[in-house]
Amino acid sequence: MTTRIAGQIVSLRVLTIVAALLAASQTNVATAASKAPLGLQLLCLKNPAECQGGGAATIEGTGRMLDLLRSVNASVNRAIRPRADGSADTWSASASAGDCEDYVLAKRRALLDHGLSAGALRIAHVKTRGGEDHAILVVKTTHGDFVLDNLDGKVRPLGQSGYRLVSMSGVDPLDWN
Repeated sequence: MTTRIAGQIVSLRVLTIVAALLAASQTNVATAASKAPLGLQLLCLKNPAECQGGGAATIEGTGRMLDLLRSVNASVNRAIRPRADGSADTWSASASAGDCEDYVLAKRRALLDHGLSAGALRIAHVKTRGGEDHAILVVKTTHGDFVLDNLDGKVRPLGQSGYRLVSMSGVDPLDWN
């Protein structure tokens, strides 16, 4: 059985899952830190291929690899127009306009398409210097963790990003700490 919400046809099964996720997030605050953000959970329900995990937890941090990270960061930053989601936090890996999560997912998808291990590509929730919530992609390498960011065109080590890490996905993008 399906219903129409905001012009979208949605199955009652998906609505039941969303309701359960919302209820769990409100009643079990103690475990919220280990849960992926709701927008990511909904994306994974809708498109499981975007949420593949596993593989090596770090990749070789060669000069060639850093060049690839710089290239992907720059091309995705040029391809997506900045736009706030508004009240609905919708995550997409194929947005032509979007917010920080959409940039992160597009960069993750591009790096997976280049053969990088999903386990080394981490989605991170950070605070900016101004205290605003923000999402970045962290690539774990043998030479440290590197940040791909839509607010900064440079690929730099996480410790030099100026961000305060709040939480980050693990090898499985739905497991957060």
